[in-house]
Amino acid sequence: MDPTTAMYVAQGFHGLSYGMVLFLLASGLTLIFGMMGILNLAHAAFFMLSAYLGYQAIVWTGSYWMALLFAPIGVALLGLLVQRYLLPSVHAGGHVSELILTIGVAFILMDGVKVVWGSQNMQLPIPDILQGVVVVAGLYYPIYRLFIIGLGLFVLLLLILLLYKTRLGMVVRAAVSDADMVEALGVNVPLVFVFVFAAGTWMAGVAGVAIAPILTVFPGLADQIGMDAYMVVVTGGFGSLGGALLVAIIGGLLNSYGIQFLSQYSALLFFLFMAVVLAIKPTGLFGEREK
Repeated sequence: MDPTTAMYVAQGFHGLSYGMVLFLLASGLTLIFGMMGILNLAHAAFFMLSAYLGYQAIVWTGSYWMALLFAPIGVALLGLLVQRYLLPSVHAGGHVSELILTIGVAFILMDGVKVVWGSQNMQLPIPDILQGVVVVAGLYYPIYRLFIIGLGLFVLLLLILLLYKTRLGMVVRAAVSDADMVEALGVNVPLVFVFVFAAGTWMAGVAGVAIAPILTVFPGLADQIGMDAYMVVVTGGFGSLGGALLVAIIGGLLNSYGIQFLSQYSALLFFLFMAVVLAIKPTGLFGEREK
């Protein structure tokens, strides 16, 4: 493979790996909004917190795999508590009250990590088995970035199977369509929604641990990637997992090739793409107008 082609392919893989991280983060947000109608602006803060919990888990256990297992569970449990005890108290106030509450939770988390871990940058080590490079179509490429791509696809498959091939998924989708009817059939709908919120937060947690060995862990991590994730949700269409996947990959590719060829304007490319999409279809690529 000639150097120019290798460069294009490498940037494509870089964009795909970043896009998968965006999808993990945005899909959790899409799940929460699409299923529950909750605008959760603390989602990126949960993502950042999971990266810190992953760092702490590695300090205690020395194992990246323990971090990948337990850090997302930790933020999922915190998300469960927020949904169970905080959000119901402001539900009657509508989206504005939800936004104010979740923004408050985000500020608490961002200041909390500074109190516990300080403001210095920290790095998660790549596990030994995922270090080094592998030859892909004649190109030497980092194994860990390929792992991120595979992890994103695995979580996507797991989510599809859970929502569309299990009884729990059937109950969740039914509760979204007609909560009163499902509750009349004896299903604890508030408990179902707690599970959905925790699952969405868990996905943000997986993204946080996955990206931490590539980026440094610091309090601004939520702002660094969170904005891209919210743009994915808006551009793909609120509640659309397919839209989140497609736009996340496009956003990752725009970021990767933009840095390579238009470094001064790379940050604007995703904004321009979002602006064009919303100008043509204000509800996003796969969004539907409320009836």
